Amino acid sequence: MARWLPRSADLTRFCQKLNRGKTLEDDMMETSFNRCLSTIDLTLLGIGGMVGSGLYVLTGTVAKEIAGPAVIVSFIIAGFASLLAALCYAEFGARVPKTGSAYMFTYVSVGEIWAFLIGWNVLLEYMIGGAAVARAWSGYLDSIFNHKIKNFTETHVGTWQVPFLARYPDFLAAAILLIATAFISFGAKVSSWLNHVFSAISMGVILFILIMGFILAQPKNWSAQEGGFAPYGLSGIMAGTATCFYAFVGFDVIAASSEEARNPQRAVPRAIAFSLGLATGAYILVSVVLTLMVPWHTLDPDSALADAFYRRGYAWAGFLVAAGSICAMNTVLLSNLFSLPRIVYAMAEDGLFFQVFSRVHPRTQVPVVGIVVFGLLMALLALVFDLEALVQFLSIGTLLAYTFVAASIIVLRFQQQKTDAPAPAADVRPIPESREGPSAGELKEYESFSDKLQLVDRDKSKEHRDPGQLKASFEPYLEFLSDFYPGEVVTVAVVTLMVSAICLCSILVFGNTHLHLPTWSYSLLLVLFSLGFLLSLLLIWAHEQQHGTQTFQIPLVPLSPALSIVLNIYLMLKLSYMTWLRFAVWLLLGECSHRGVSLRPRVGGVCFGERVQAVQPSSQPATGLPDTDTEDCKR
Repeated sequence: MARWLPRSADLTRFCQKLNRGKTLEDDMMETSFNRCLSTIDLTLLGIGGMVGSGLYVLTGTVAKEIAGPAVIVSFIIAGFASLLAALCYAEFGARVPKTGSAYMFTYVSVGEIWAFLIGWNVLLEYMIGGAAVARAWSGYLDSIFNHKIKNFTETHVGTWQVPFLARYPDFLAAAILLIATAFISFGAKVSSWLNHVFSAISMGVILFILIMGFILAQPKNWSAQEGGFAPYGLSGIMAGTATCFYAFVGFDVIAASSEEARNPQRAVPRAIAFSLGLATGAYILVSVVLTLMVPWHTLDPDSALADAFYRRGYAWAGFLVAAGSICAMNTVLLSNLFSLPRIVYAMAEDGLFFQVFSRVHPRTQVPVVGIVVFGLLMALLALVFDLEALVQFLSIGTLLAYTFVAASIIVLRFQQQKTDAPAPAADVRPIPESREGPSAGELKEYESFSDKLQLVDRDKSKEHRDPGQLKASFEPYLEFLSDFYPGEVVTVAVVTLMVSAICLCSILVFGNTHLHLPTWSYSLLLVLFSLGFLLSLLLIWAHEQQHGTQTFQIPLVPLSPALSIVLNIYLMLKLSYMTWLRFAVWLLLGECSHRGVSLRPRVGGVCFGERVQAVQPSSQPATGLPDTDTEDCKR
């Protein structure tokens, strides 16, 4: 029994991994990848990742079953919520132009174990997402031919009645994934060119839908006779917002591609802004024309756009809509297969995944092993598994990544620059010699003690302080915080903020339904956790942050990331308990995999953990604990 208990060295190693951050190279533009992607390439990659089958299916589903014509408002709110997360990705992508997306951002600012968990969840998200889109692609194409492919497969291959397996093997979905894998392995330029072709066709079809839709629009479909603009009220709009939020998942492909961008400091923020703006505009305008063409309560959720044109007497337009839908799904497939191997490459490069995935082909300059292996795994998932029960994994993995990236922005913004020398707790500019010697006859003599205090306050307000230090104006009120290392109080405040956000959202989601709290306790808990959240926010704001960097910075920090954290946590808690149970099992498997990989004494020629650091040696107190990573290398 005792051998199953963790040793003190294991606990020490685990605690070190909680906050051990990655050390970046001095020249972050140096890479084994091919920096060949322009702003337009990245923008089209982002559009391809966001504007997929959701434009042709999600708009009709939300309009008919959740929000009515007010789906337009749902998309506006969801677009703004996605903007908060996208701005966090834009700042990180510009400051850390390395592949890995949310995994890399978390590793740089929060810690190793958290970064691995994020990477592990994003890995599952992309695998299930790619396989699910391939099955949707197959089903959509099959419906054009009156389900002849499905009937042929069931007749000649047979059907399965096994839990978690599909009713029949979907060879078409597996085939499209294998073809996409082959194209992706030819290099970033070929992938980008292929994405350009499909994106151009998709945007052309969307433009056709908008022009024809406005020509066929009938304003009476929003009238009270048809149920009005918002038949489900505010609750329907907000429920539609939660669903529409997932339509914008996909812009992180831009951040994952930053190591292949020519000028990531400018291209990544611009591409994220352009792609998110165009995707939001497309979703809003398509929702407008769809609900104006036919009454919202008569929409077909499975093929709303094609059915709307058919009912207005333009059956031929359905073929154009089908072509646009298939091209849009192709761009999503390319986006998934493009991002996933690069995130796995980043994890393998850091020693947190199997080293074979860190190999880059010398000619194509892409991680071919990762592309082929995970392309085959996606094809296997699409071939035999029933993915409907696993699709909610996409939501929880994405929202968790968004939450950690937003928290990482706050932590990183209040950290000292790595290149800066450590500064004393109060870096006060010296008073010029002419003002403190006896010869300073021109210095005004203050007759009262209060006048002298005002002079001191004015001098302290002009002090230059490093990021993470308490602002001079708050020092008289929070003087006890001046003794901490720069950024230490901010890190604790971020943890407190996230705990308060979890408690606050838990009360909002479960307070009346599952917990059945009385009104007075429900209100009291809301007030207490809201105060905890606001006080943590105020404490963070009372410290100096980094200014004057040459790369893009998200405005209104820490307010903007904090709002993103609250929204992401709220949406995560709205997911079913079975999703959380499966998520916990996947995390457990990830931790076992992490331990198995990290127990190897050497990874890629260097000791595991040799690329990362926890605290600067000058500021790290002596603990007397053994350096477990060094001991493993010696063993």
